[in-house]
This record gives sequence, structure tokens and C-alpha cells, in this order.
Amino acid sequence: MLFLYNIFIYIIYFILHIVALFNKKLSLFVKGRHKSFAIIKEKIQPDDLVFWIHVASLGEYEQGLPLMEELKKDFPNHKILLTFFSPSGYQVKKDNTIAHCTIYLPMDTKTNAKKLLDSVNIQKAFFIKYEFWPNYLNALRKKEIPTYLISGIFRKDQVFFKWYAGFYREALKAFTYFFVQNKTSLELLKQLHYSNALVVGDTRFDRVSQILKRDNSLDFLDTFTKNKTSKTIVIGSSWPQDEALLINYINQNQDKTIKYIFAPHNIKSHQIEQLKDSINKKVVLHSESTHKDLAQSQVYIIDAYSLLTKAYSYATIAYIGGGFTHGIHNILEAATFGVPIIIGPKYSKFQEAKDLIALQGVEVVSGQKQLDKTLDTLLYQDSVAKQTGQICYKYIAVNQDATRKIMDFIFPK
Repeated sequence: MLFLYNIFIYIIYFILHIVALFNKKLSLFVKGRHKSFAIIKEKIQPDDLVFWIHVASLGEYEQGLPLMEELKKDFPNHKILLTFFSPSGYQVKKDNTIAHCTIYLPMDTKTNAKKLLDSVNIQKAFFIKYEFWPNYLNALRKKEIPTYLISGIFRKDQVFFKWYAGFYREALKAFTYFFVQNKTSLELLKQLHYSNALVVGDTRFDRVSQILKRDNSLDFLDTFTKNKTSKTIVIGSSWPQDEALLINYINQNQDKTIKYIFAPHNIKSHQIEQLKDSINKKVVLHSESTHKDLAQSQVYIIDAYSLLTKAYSYATIAYIGGGFTHGIHNILEAATFGVPIIIGPKYSKFQEAKDLIALQGVEVVSGQKQLDKTLDTLLYQDSVAKQTGQICYKYIAVNQDATRKIMDFIFPK
């Protein structure tokens, strides 16, 4: 089956080259990989001691960031090689300052895996959450490079548990240790006959807990929310399916004191204009705002990246998008500010969502009536909103220190 997998990888890559001619995102995906080895040669010397961190996209980067910070602090003479799979992650974080070299991961072929490991003196490799590439894992195992899965999650529907995926199960032998988020993952690994695993939780809790230690103020949102005196709904990482429901609520709600902040997942200009035009309140775009506009507006649309986390500090309620499409986005950044959270129904792959739903810190809505009722309750029943938000805050507080547990295990003192 590994032979068929390798053929499949080459076929897919060939197809991607063709499709990339007509798709900007795929063009970044393909062209960026052509530069990966040249970037390595420029930034990493053959005798440099290197920690390799691989992430899928932006969410996994945030998950791996606390680990990278600890590695950089404890091993100042080592370099960090950071690889991304997705353009959406790489394009936002390609100029990060935590890693010494940031590249797209070359496609998972035997040739690329050998070339990467021959080019870089990797001391340890860390794969964040998932992204199991058989050729890279087999190459790491062959070279006897200690390899770790960080904040891993295993589910029964994953490929490892399919009858045809023996080569995937075999690739897991590359991992020196699995650091997983929950007991379910631990038990599933045992079913695959892997006992080298430890439940430590999710490193994202360490990441989001650090958010409260920094200055989260934004002068334009201070003005917009009247220095946080207005009740404000922050709508983070929204998709059109989320926005349709929220726009209906906004357009029908006659309370002029409520403020709304949108931070859409996609900020293409035509989609931002569609969003703006569909709202019958006074709307201001971040890219066009002036202090005069802010004082008179009820809806603020952030058509820029990297502002959402700070925007959550202004929230009375946070709505996290994605729950009506492929799955919810990060809820922990909002939870750390102690605000009640609303999501759509597609959350089953996210342990933190399931936990907070059980604790009653997150409300799930499946349609317009349920959304309207939930928003009204949290907006106009202050005691309910406060209690719900405190559940989220405490959940973050009690789930910290996964990074330190991992570091102490790998590098005992």
C-alpha cells in the first residue's frame, strides 16, 4: 500500500501543478515548495543543531508556539526549522521571529524526505497535533532521530483504524513518544499497540493563557466600544453561513446600544463588500475607519489579519464561526477572556468545544431561532452571561502547563 501511496502523491502533485495555473491559493502551495530547499541552504548550515517543528496551518502554529519558545529559551545554540503544509498558515507566519527558518514542507516523497534529513542536522522532530506523512516518518525512523507528537488527538474515524492503512500504522513507529490531549487518544493508541504515550493536555492552553499578560487594547476599538462600556458581540472567523444568521439578528434587533465586531475568515474585498451591504446598521470597515466613523457606527468589520485575538478582549459575547461549514475555529482565544461563547453544530472534532459544552460555557445553535434566543439571553441577562463566561475562564486556568510537562519529560533535569 505504501507503493500505491507514493504513486498517488506524484499524481496529486502533477494535478496540483495544473490546477495552480488557475487558482491563486494553490499557486502559492506549489510555487512555495519549489523554494523550500533553497531557503534551508541560505539559513541553516550543515553543522547547525536543529529542532524541526512541523505544523499544518495557523492553528497548529499557535499550538506549537509555546513549545518553540521553551526550546529557544532552553537551547539558545540550536536553530528551529519550522515547516508548514498550508498556504493560509505559511503566508501569515512566514516572517515569524521564533523560528530561524520557515518553509513549506516539500511534498511527502521518499526523495524529498531523504533530501530534507540530509540537508539539516535534526536533533529532534516535533509534529504538532496531526499531519502524519509516512515517507518523512519512515526517514526519521531510519535515521533514528527522536520524534514526538505534540498535543495529539486520535479518533476512531482516522485512517489508522482502516483495514487498508497498515503502512500508516507502521509509520507511527517513528514516534519516540506521543503526547496526547485526552484519555480517548491514549486508549486508541493502545488499540494500535502503542504504549509510549502520555496524556498531558493541549499546549494551546499555555499559548492563550499568555494572551492575558500582554496589552490587548486597540485604540480604534476603544473608541468604537466607548472604552468597553458598550455591550459588544465579537464574531470571529465567520463564514457566509454564520454571517447569514447573524446579519438577520443584527438587522432585526432595534437596540442601538449594542455593538457588533465582525472578523471574517475570508477578507477578500468582494466578500467584505457583500457583508457590509447586507447590514442595515451603520457599518465601518477597519481599512476605512476614522475616529468620527467609529463614534457613529454600530458594526465594525475587521478586514485585516492578526487583530481578532485582541478584539475578543472587547467582547460581551463571542460567536466563533465555522460551525455551519467544515468545523469551528479556535474557541480558546475567546475563552481566555472569560466571555460566553456561541458556536454552530459542527464541533465534534474539537475536544475543547465538547468539554466547554458539557460545562455549559459554550452554547451550540443550529438555526436562526436558537441563535436569536441565545443572544438575547446572554445580552440581557447579565448574571447568565457572567456565569457562562467564568466557566470558560476557569477552564483555561485549570488546563495549563502541557508545554512544561512535555519539556520535563523529554529533557529531564
